[in-house]
Amino acid sequence: MTIDLPFCLLTFWEHIQPFDSWLITHINQDWGNSFLDTVLPFMRETLFWIPLYLFLLLFVTGNFGIKGWWWVMGVILCAALSDLISSQFIKQTILRTRPCRDEIVGPQLRFFINYCPRSSSFTSSHATTHFAQAMFFFTTLRPVMGKWASLFFVWAFIIAYTQVYVGVHYPFDVFCGALLGCGIGFMLSKLFHKRIGMLTVS
Repeated sequence: MTIDLPFCLLTFWEHIQPFDSWLITHINQDWGNSFLDTVLPFMRETLFWIPLYLFLLLFVTGNFGIKGWWWVMGVILCAALSDLISSQFIKQTILRTRPCRDEIVGPQLRFFINYCPRSSSFTSSHATTHFAQAMFFFTTLRPVMGKWASLFFVWAFIIAYTQVYVGVHYPFDVFCGALLGCGIGFMLSKLFHKRIGMLTVS
């Protein structure tokens, strides 16, 4: 794939690529094992996490009344907005070949899923959307969950790490997606608190 980028940005990618290639190779090969090979590909799929989503839906709507349903709408908006920004704006602007399609890096990787997406690698939409949700969950549910709310970031990290492990994203794609997602989730949580208020048991 030919990347038509300004000289300054092309130079930036030339500096990032060697470290990204080194790190993804270690994550995909040297730091892997048969257990991760089996489990991680499933963890990037939405269906795997349906029990978590159902639990949060029942927990929030059952305990916080109408505010709980507004929270659900906030989560949907968070996912939609983060995916829109990552997939439709950034990926259409910054074209980066995915590692599984790279002629140099691809042959060095083990591949664990059925297809390699043709869309741009930067940023990782999985990382963006899940870190956006994790930040929204953390900021809005921390008053009732306490320190356990931090586990949402562990959840997002597992999904983002898996994108690198299976070879569909470079680490830098995931890192920037996570930062972007955290920013989106934080802003939407602030908007939620301003318009809807803190979650309190109804």
